[in-house]
Amino acid sequence: MRAELLNKIVNAVLYEGYMLYPYRHSSIKNRHRWNFGIVYPDGMEPCRMTTECLIESAVDPTVRVEVRFLQLYGEGGQQEAVERRITSDADGIHAFRFECLQGEIHISREGIQQGLQKVRVTIVNQTWCDESRNHMLHCLVSAHTILSVSGGQFVSLLDPPDEYREAASNCRNVGTWPVLVGIPPECDCVLSSPIILYDYPCVAEESPGDLFDATEIDEILTLRILALSDGEKEEIRRTGGRERRLLERAESLTPEQLLKLHGTMRDVRSGLKPGDRVRIRPRSGGDILDVILKGHVAVVESIEQDFENRTHIAVIVEDDPGKDLGLMRQPGHRFFFSEDELELIA
Repeated sequence: MRAELLNKIVNAVLYEGYMLYPYRHSSIKNRHRWNFGIVYPDGMEPCRMTTECLIESAVDPTVRVEVRFLQLYGEGGQQEAVERRITSDADGIHAFRFECLQGEIHISREGIQQGLQKVRVTIVNQTWCDESRNHMLHCLVSAHTILSVSGGQFVSLLDPPDEYREAASNCRNVGTWPVLVGIPPECDCVLSSPIILYDYPCVAEESPGDLFDATEIDEILTLRILALSDGEKEEIRRTGGRERRLLERAESLTPEQLLKLHGTMRDVRSGLKPGDRVRIRPRSGGDILDVILKGHVAVVESIEQDFENRTHIAVIVEDDPGKDLGLMRQPGHRFFFSEDELELIA
């Protein structure tokens, strides 16, 4: 399991909703934050979060459990957050305390059938709630669990093998859902998150950083940030370190980096790739542009797919005086062809 990949995904979950656009404390929606993964103090519900998952192993495997959450400080809309971690590689009850917060992590395993174990991790918040204070200051916020195994492998609960399907359906997850993380077909790590993910989630390589927003639409949010007034940007700088770094990152993006946020299709099969030089060989019977562009040398700008799963190659003609506009994806300087209409120039 690659730690860098894991931490990108975990941080995206951990700080989900940490601060929403327009990233200012004065914004109404930022006065009531963190709707995900709240484990409330004892006496309020839910005061516990439970993960159950399966491990396939011919021997007794070693399991490491790490629980992460945010602890809030302050009052009203000026809450700040500190990340907390508890780790253990032993079954049993593990108590923790962070100032006023306290609780337990319960870890257990049981044999289900030959070569298959069920692992259960329960997070319990035992904090005494002072009714004179904001109850969120006594909560475990954005709580989630990371499990890793050596000497065995986790079983996908989304797509279990037929022989483990019944055992998978009997796993009971409360307030969270475990998925495999890593690079397929790795099965040595599970992220149990309050946000339902698919197996092997990943952060888009084009994304320059966290925006703390569900299913982040990086291009739209980045452009909205850049359009804020000077006064609004100054308030973001005063709000906190993460918000200030978010603004600085948005303001430092180059035009090329912004273009990468415009959209990328995954798993589009083509023998061509962006940057390839090609000669345009349109089919007969095309329009006037096909006649004009026939024989011209162009550069592949992107490979795209429409809603009917047809692949289109976007090219920019090398001797076009306005090819810079094509790089900015402006109409009239970017042309689409099928792959068989383009001849790769070695």
